[in-house]
Amino acid sequence: MKWTEQQIPRQDGRVAVVTGANTGLGFETARRLAERGASVVLAVRDTAKGKVAAARINGDVSVRELDLTSLDSVRAAAAGLRASHPRIDLLINNAGVMYTPKQTTRDGFEMQFGTNHLGHFALTGLLLDLLLPVPDSRVVTVSSTGHRIRAAIHFDDLQWERSYGRVSAYGQSKLANLMFTYELQRRLAAHGTTVAVAAHPGISNTELVRNAPAAVRRPVTWLAPVITQSATAGALPTLRAATDPSVLGGQYYGPDGLGEVRGYPKLVTSSPESYDLTVQQRLWAVSEDLTGVRFPVGQAAAAA
Repeated sequence: MKWTEQQIPRQDGRVAVVTGANTGLGFETARRLAERGASVVLAVRDTAKGKVAAARINGDVSVRELDLTSLDSVRAAAAGLRASHPRIDLLINNAGVMYTPKQTTRDGFEMQFGTNHLGHFALTGLLLDLLLPVPDSRVVTVSSTGHRIRAAIHFDDLQWERSYGRVSAYGQSKLANLMFTYELQRRLAAHGTTVAVAAHPGISNTELVRNAPAAVRRPVTWLAPVITQSATAGALPTLRAATDPSVLGGQYYGPDGLGEVRGYPKLVTSSPESYDLTVQQRLWAVSEDLTGVRFPVGQAAAAA
């Protein structure tokens, strides 16, 4: 049976925070959650664009400034959310950048690793205690099939200071998203309320490809009708990970079509590298050191 948006359960009384929700996958995710009754926070870098997006959504929607390239902004956004929302049911780490030219975040991190992984790592750690008491609360992190392409966690040069490859750097950041999800789930397991789940949209026709090398961008543009799907369809794996009652912690959802490029959401597997427990734990420790954020669930809880 194909999973469609009609199977999204009612979300009345639930609070969802969606990063990067002013456009593309994030907007479609937020829109459908709000239409099902959730109170949705659009956590976006540009609040003016966020307000325009919010006006296009039917339901209870608010806008919160969040710039994942700045840990100060992440902390400010988390503090604001804590003040306005005593509980969070869904934290959807959707925002991201792809194939950017070499540049750094305000904290000096390589842009893709800093935005896609470290920003969301910090945000999750700062908000997690608002999810822990809430039954069936979830942290959903959006990865990519790009986690398989030239991807490894380069602990000897995480910030790509010696040499930079935009495709490899993107792959590292998306691999980090999955490793974060799997390690977070182990730490959450003893609590029995909150779960960590991952999803990917296949190849969706969104603004994300704008920084791709010409050799990648041109074929995607030419073949878009065949090899891509709409943001509406691309958001379905995230929505299933966030709302399907049968979802379990540590699972990964993506399209069911050939090569997971397009289709209806199903349970998928990630690369063998993503399941390396030693690398997951090392990445976690490094991420804590780089962000200064400690989670309210420790390794002892994960081992319990």
